[in-house]
Amino acid sequence: MFLHRIHLDPRCREARRDLSDPYQLHSTLCRAFSSPDKKCPEGEFLWRLEPETDPAGCPRILVQSKSMPNWAGVGVQGWLANADSGIDLKDRLKLDSLKAGQRFRFRLRANPCVTREGKRLGLLRTDEQEAWLERKGKQHGFSLPQLTSFDFSEAPQERIDVRISQEQMLRGKQHAGNGIRIYSVLYDGILMITEPDNFRAALQTGIGHGKAMGLGLVSVAPIA
Repeated sequence: MFLHRIHLDPRCREARRDLSDPYQLHSTLCRAFSSPDKKCPEGEFLWRLEPETDPAGCPRILVQSKSMPNWAGVGVQGWLANADSGIDLKDRLKLDSLKAGQRFRFRLRANPCVTREGKRLGLLRTDEQEAWLERKGKQHGFSLPQLTSFDFSEAPQERIDVRISQEQMLRGKQHAGNGIRIYSVLYDGILMITEPDNFRAALQTGIGHGKAMGLGLVSVAPIA
């Protein structure tokens, strides 16, 4: 797996279009991983639009991929402001030797949701969003630290220690003109590996729905 950090130039019309439509941005990124006459391999990459920009104000995107991209394949002059050298995550994170008990700082933009009567509904309350992440942790081989919430009107309640921000409805438009709407939040915090194989798989394939809309990428950094 390789991790790439790129910045788009907002002076470019196509870049502005992609930044306003996650589905179109995904389609543009696909061109860096496949030739024009071929379909981008499914699961080839995950990506996330970051809240940070570079010093010039260019929006930042993280892209995690199975292979190295060819950014020239995007084919739009001025779309890319700059791109850092790719990082080999297998080597950087020592993925082949992950162990239970290791702790990492993490960031995840995801679609916390439930399915009711065949419809996927976004979870809007903070406690529901926390519970969703805790369930995903059990499923994908990690746990989250607990903190005690003291509300003097009620008994103390255990909650996970995670920062939730940037709650927003993402909107995109498929090539056929069909609209896409998906609720998203940004999680930041610390996790601990409980099942290395499951956690390794989660890093590779992402968590939750909406990957074509820039959701699901779990980026981690070791804690010394």
